[in-house]
Amino acid sequence: MATRRGFLGTVSAAGAATFLTQTQAATSASAAPTAPAAPAATDEKAARDAIRNVNAGMRANYASLKSELVTQLSPVIVVQNNAVGGRFTLINKGVRVETVDPVPEYFELAKSIAHIPLGIYSVIAAYLGDQVPNIPNAERIDPHDLDMVAFKTPGDKGWITPLNTYRTTLSSALTKLPTANLPDDLYTSCNKILTEAVKFIDTIVKAQSFDMVAYNRFAAGVYPSIRVNMTFAATAQITGIEALMKRWRTLIGEQAWSNLYVTVLSIWTTSELNQASIIIRRTMNQAKVATHLIDLPTVETPSDPIAVALDNLARIVQDNVAAEMVFNADLVVADALKGKEDLLSDEILKQIGGTAPAAKTAAFGPAAAGACPITGRTAAV
Repeated sequence: MATRRGFLGTVSAAGAATFLTQTQAATSASAAPTAPAAPAATDEKAARDAIRNVNAGMRANYASLKSELVTQLSPVIVVQNNAVGGRFTLINKGVRVETVDPVPEYFELAKSIAHIPLGIYSVIAAYLGDQVPNIPNAERIDPHDLDMVAFKTPGDKGWITPLNTYRTTLSSALTKLPTANLPDDLYTSCNKILTEAVKFIDTIVKAQSFDMVAYNRFAAGVYPSIRVNMTFAATAQITGIEALMKRWRTLIGEQAWSNLYVTVLSIWTTSELNQASIIIRRTMNQAKVATHLIDLPTVETPSDPIAVALDNLARIVQDNVAAEMVFNADLVVADALKGKEDLLSDEILKQIGGTAPAAKTAAFGPAAAGACPITGRTAAV
């Protein structure tokens, strides 16, 4: 921007001296010099408000385009991560075709039992004590994080009642487990986790105390069984989602499927290498996965997930085109508008002398010959 300082900086020293001498002479010749009137405060505010209105107008036009584009997006699959393996909605030509929870029930059952150590931890965490003991991988626990979590006064017995309540829940599941009709290996692992959990709770309640070492020993003891449950859950999810994708692909046809958008809603802790994204990407047009599969982390599950997914997808799609139209003279900035970078990030880093964080190895680059970059398997549907 050409400022007064910038203007003076561009003239020669001699020219500047001449300019200043002439100005002083003109001032001396005037018997009653008057300073230029400063703009009134109201004029300045009006001018600045007018400038702000430019951006407000842009935002209004942008929002109008986005709201219309939402109705044009097609075909789209919106994925909501949930406790049963995911809820999937197909939208084609502006119509919500179908919403399905496609994952077999034993996904939910296997994960339910696998979560038991976390359930116990959630009850006792505030009473852990603020010192990291000598346990395996103790250096991985941030002492300050622990101090924040373990906020109860030492000796407080407030954990006993809620833990006994949870024990009642576990005991009921253990008693009824034989009639759940689970696959043999899954039954065995669930039985092991439930049995050991009840035993651990009984031990620490009887002693009226516990420590991190004892909990660590319990969690490590049931971990092999947790891995079995994880295997069953993963198999259930892959089977259910791939079968649904195959059916929907046939329903809308190959041409439409090749342009499929997928938006996966998740919380931050599951947004990277999200299980639904890993599975679905194998079924998509591999040339478009990088731009058409959108992992959308949310702070919490929105009240209208479909509307949120489509609103964000519309923004992404219109920005993809805007980037090439508005910033065709600077492809780096164009890529920033098309991606997750703030447009000012490069300039800010330049001014503060910083560098961008090292880029993570792309887990989801375009897969060669339709192969999944995670498993190496080729697309099944």
